[in-house]
Amino acid sequence: MKIFNIFKKNKLLSISLGLLLLFSLFLYIKTIETYALIESLSIWVRNYFGSFYLYLGLGCVLLLLAIAISPWGTYKLGHANEKPAFKRLPWIAMLYSAGMGSGILLRAVQEPVFMQQNPPLSTGISSEVIALEFTFYQWGFTAWAFYAVFALAIGYAVFHKNKTVATSSTFSLLFQKEGNGFLTGIDILTILTTIFGLVAALGLGASQIKGGLDHLFKADFSYQLIIILVIAIGVLALLSALSGVEKGIKRISTMNIYITVALLLFVFLQSDMLLIIEQLATGIYRYIIDFIPMSLAIGKFDPGIEFLTDWTYYYWAFWLAWAPFTGMFIARISKGRTIRETIIAVLLIPSLGSFFWFTTFGQSAFDMISEWGSYSGEFDNVFTSIFVFFEAYPLTSIINSIVILLLVSFLVTSVDSAIYVLSMFTDKGSQNPNKKQRLLWGIILIIFSVGIVLLGHAKEDSNVLIAMQKLLIITSLPLSLLMVLMIGLWLRDLVNHKKE
Repeated sequence: MKIFNIFKKNKLLSISLGLLLLFSLFLYIKTIETYALIESLSIWVRNYFGSFYLYLGLGCVLLLLAIAISPWGTYKLGHANEKPAFKRLPWIAMLYSAGMGSGILLRAVQEPVFMQQNPPLSTGISSEVIALEFTFYQWGFTAWAFYAVFALAIGYAVFHKNKTVATSSTFSLLFQKEGNGFLTGIDILTILTTIFGLVAALGLGASQIKGGLDHLFKADFSYQLIIILVIAIGVLALLSALSGVEKGIKRISTMNIYITVALLLFVFLQSDMLLIIEQLATGIYRYIIDFIPMSLAIGKFDPGIEFLTDWTYYYWAFWLAWAPFTGMFIARISKGRTIRETIIAVLLIPSLGSFFWFTTFGQSAFDMISEWGSYSGEFDNVFTSIFVFFEAYPLTSIINSIVILLLVSFLVTSVDSAIYVLSMFTDKGSQNPNKKQRLLWGIILIIFSVGIVLLGHAKEDSNVLIAMQKLLIITSLPLSLLMVLMIGLWLRDLVNHKKE
C-alpha cells in the first residue's frame, strides 16, 4: 500500500512510469512497426536537424570559453563563501566516470582503427593523424560542452537561486507558477530520455562484457548471460546509490580512475612512447586549428552526409540525450566551485585524458597493423576489439579480466548516478533523495533493462538496443531546442547577478 501511495502522491513519478509502461507494451505488441517508426523518425531528425546539432555544439564550446574568461567565471555555484562539496580528485573522478564511463573501453581500439582504415577527411595529412583528430573531435570539447552547459545552468538555478533540483528549474523564470504543465513535461522528457540512455548503455556494456567472456573462454554464451550481467550491475549500482554520493559513488568512481590510469600506463610503457607523445601533440594541434571548420563540416572538412549520419550526428544526439542527467549529477557534485573552475574541469580535463587514452590505444593498434602487413578486420568488432588488442601483450588473461572488471565498474557508476539523479527529480528536487526513491528507481531500471534485452531476442531480425539508441536521437531533438532557450535564460541570470 505504501508503494501505491508514493505513486498517488507523486504525479511526476506516476506519469513517467505510465508512459514507460505504455511504450514497453507498444514495443512488444508492435515490435517491427515500432522499429520502422523509430528508424524513419531518427533519419528524419538527422537529415533536417543534423546541421543544427553541429552549430549548437560549436556554439556551446565557444560560449563556455567566453564565460570562463569573463567576470562571470568568478561566480560560484552557491553562495559567495560556499566551500567545494568534494575534494578535487574525487570530484574529477566522479564527473568523468558518470559522463564517459565504459564508452572509452568500447571504442578504445575500434574507433581509431576504423577512422584510419576509412579516413573521413582528406586534408593532406597522414591517415593516422586524421583518425586521431576525428576521434578527438567526437569525444572531446563538444561532448563535454553539452554536459557543462546543463550542469552550470542547473547548478546556478539550484545553488544560487534556491530552485528545486530539476531541468525545469532553469525555465522557471518564464513560468513562475509551480506545477506548470510545460515544466512538468520538461522533467518527464528528461526522465524518459535518461532511462532510454541508461538502458542502451547498459545493454551495450553488458554485450561487451559478454564479448570479452566469449573471447576469454573461446565460447559463445547465450544472451541469457547479458540478462545476468544486467541484473548484477543493476544490483551493485543500487547498493552504491543507497550508500550515497560520499560513500558509494565517490569510492567506485575514484577506483575507476586508478584502474583506468594503470591500464593506460600498462599499454603506454610497452609501446613507442615518443611516437605516442608526438602523435598526441600533432593530433591536438590539428584538432584545435581545425576545430571550427570540422564543427561546421565545411569545405574539405566535410566528411559527407553518410559519415555524418552514422557518426557525428549520432554522437551529438547521444551526448545531448545524456546531458540533462549527467549535467544534473555534475551540478550536484560541483556545489561551491566557481563557474570558471567547473568549465575548465568539465571541458578540458576529461577531454585531454580521453585524447591521451585514444592516442595510446589507437597508435599502438596502428603499429600492430603495420607489423602485420595487412588488415583483415581484426578490430572491427566493437565488443571484442580491445580483447583482441591485448592478445599482443603479456599477462593477457589477467589484463582482459581487469578490463571486464573495469567495464562492470564504469557501468555501475553510470547507473548509480542515474538512480541518484532520477530520485532527485521525483523526490521534489531533494539534493539527498529518500532511500525509498532510490530503491524504487533501481528496481525499475533493472526490470526495464531486463525486459528490453528479452524483447530484443523475442523476434528474429530485431534488435531493441539499437532501436533504443536511435530513439535517443529522436528524444534529443526537443532537448536540444530547449537547450537554446535554457542558455538564453541562464545568460540573463548571469547578467542580472549583481542586482540580486
